[in-house]
Amino acid sequence: MDEKTAMEVKSEKFPAGSTKKKVGFLERLSYANLDFSGQLVATVVNSYLMYFFTDVAMISAAATGTILLVARVVDAVGAPVWGTFIDMTHSKFGKARPYFLWLALPYAASGVLLFWAPSLSPSAKALYCAIVYMIYGVIYLGINAPITTILPLISSDPSQRVVLNSWRMVGSNLGVFVVNSLTLPLVAFFGGGNDIKGFRIFIVIFACLNLAGTLFSFGHVRERVVVPNSQRVTLRRSVHAMNKNWPWFIIVAGNFLFWVAQQGRQQSMVYYFTYYFDNKGLVTLFNSIAIIQVLGVISIPFLNKLMSKSHIWAMGLAIAVLGQFVIMFSGLNAAGAIIGWLIANVGSGIAVSMPFAMLGSAVDYGEWKNGVNAAGILTTIGSAFCMSMGMGFAGALNGKIMSAFGYVANHSQTLHALSGIKLSFNWVTIIMYAVAIIPALLYFRYEKMEGKITADLSKTRA
Repeated sequence: MDEKTAMEVKSEKFPAGSTKKKVGFLERLSYANLDFSGQLVATVVNSYLMYFFTDVAMISAAATGTILLVARVVDAVGAPVWGTFIDMTHSKFGKARPYFLWLALPYAASGVLLFWAPSLSPSAKALYCAIVYMIYGVIYLGINAPITTILPLISSDPSQRVVLNSWRMVGSNLGVFVVNSLTLPLVAFFGGGNDIKGFRIFIVIFACLNLAGTLFSFGHVRERVVVPNSQRVTLRRSVHAMNKNWPWFIIVAGNFLFWVAQQGRQQSMVYYFTYYFDNKGLVTLFNSIAIIQVLGVISIPFLNKLMSKSHIWAMGLAIAVLGQFVIMFSGLNAAGAIIGWLIANVGSGIAVSMPFAMLGSAVDYGEWKNGVNAAGILTTIGSAFCMSMGMGFAGALNGKIMSAFGYVANHSQTLHALSGIKLSFNWVTIIMYAVAIIPALLYFRYEKMEGKITADLSKTRA
């Protein structure tokens, strides 16, 4: 191959400035739609699975907590495996993108099976739910992790990543809003008093919408950043990318704590309003107005012009803590609880977005320091793994607390049981959000290095 031909091939593979150009509207919309479509199943699981297990499938709170925790331990093994698969993938569709095609149908099917609740003995039903939930969790990691992994592959520009991630988070919040606004009303409508039937019909419809949306987005997102040494990265080299990658460890710690708080709050709110407020209708209301999170998400690109990403992250967590305190001190005052809920969700909307936007920089740090771009395993553990483990840990903790305080499904709760529900919804949430502020502030030291790292990598990748 002569020099001219070689230059032409190189220019096709690494289009000049391709990673610096603004990503087009359709592609930004498609990236947002990946998380919107994913939430059509994931939010049903995150918000209502614990309630479905205890009050519909009639599995004890203690057993439910154990199921949620064991399934997440399985995820602890699955996360690095999926990350390694992504790092070793080199297909005509790219590294992360093909997983949207390969796993779309299995993910939708596992979501349906999870809310099927077959007519079995109590022990057999618990075993069925445990097995299906573990399968769902593994597939969820496989299809959710590439959403974060593909971000640094779409663009190498940190500012473009922040914008794209904001689009993604808006899509995610809209998906959460749709599910939380419609789940209980549609379950009641489809079931006509039979919640098992209602959940079955509901989840089939939303799983089909999830499948169609994921396949649409697969066709309209592209990977542009090609790193020569990252086409096939073994598990050993992926682990090497973690070596002294302190910004990555900080993000993982902070994101895990955030998801313990977030999922714990989401899981326990059904019980909080159903039994403490004695008004199940408030669940749909509060889930619907949580769409205010979008205000926090869309403010991030503007805030980032005035503040560092680490300080925006810490600020979001602090606002979430403030809002939860307002809810707690409002007691049975619904207006006060609504105000606190709105404040808390603006904060959590900011806080949920930042780790996803920052993980790309942690991947760059690993490549800069260790010479290995392990986007798959670093983003998988930093995002989907933290979400899954946070949900499992929160579910186990809530289940143990409620069981210890004497919770009995579908009955009026004792004052002692109500204390357990309030403890789960308020204090566990507040403590976890507050502790997550520490790693958010620690990240600032490494954020100041991003400009140099991006400049250095642009030379080595060329």
